[in-house]
Amino acid sequence: MNLKKLQTKIGIEFRDSAFYEEALTHRSYLNEHPKWPHGNNERLEFLGDAVLELAVTEGIYKRLPKEEEGRLTVFRAALVNTRALSAVAKEIGLDKMLLLSKGEAKDVNSKGRESISANVVEALIGALYLDRGFEVARGFIERHILSKLEGVKDQGGKDAKSLVQEYAQARFKVTPTYEVIEESGPAHERRFKVGLFFDDKLKSEGKGASKQEAELDAAEKLMQKLS
Repeated sequence: MNLKKLQTKIGIEFRDSAFYEEALTHRSYLNEHPKWPHGNNERLEFLGDAVLELAVTEGIYKRLPKEEEGRLTVFRAALVNTRALSAVAKEIGLDKMLLLSKGEAKDVNSKGRESISANVVEALIGALYLDRGFEVARGFIERHILSKLEGVKDQGGKDAKSLVQEYAQARFKVTPTYEVIEESGPAHERRFKVGLFFDDKLKSEGKGASKQEAELDAAEKLMQKLS
């Protein structure tokens, strides 16, 4: 874990390194390193999620004074979804600094890993908030997340689920539905398989660490087929 490199990358000086060491600790790491002095990053993730939502909501509210509430909601979702935050983690190198178990470290391309990467961004925001305050945390969010607003606007702010819904309604006059086909794994590491249906016809399946993630995966796979 190279916190000096992270400080340089994001342009913020840390005061209490313990916050950031915890932010970079996944629960799986503690199973193999019980003497590690910090807890896992889930509490910081919880806090960072709230800070992120407030900062992004305020940011797009001020930047887009003529947009209606529904459009603002779409843009916010596009900026803070799992894929978007996972991309931020890669941009600043968080995914390579994260402390994981050996098994998790090997699973580099899974949807679960994408979710872990997104979560560590939220944990970092929580750490920045506690260590340096809201304004510094907001500055990070503006530089690395809100800065992508123009790109989101150019795409209409639509994720794969929105595109699937438009396609289903325009082509078949139906509203797509998502159903959980299978759940697996222990309570703290559940995995979901979800089916995407047009009426009673299964169009694709998706997997993820949450129902929402699995639904998005199913929608993305269908859009890939259609394209």
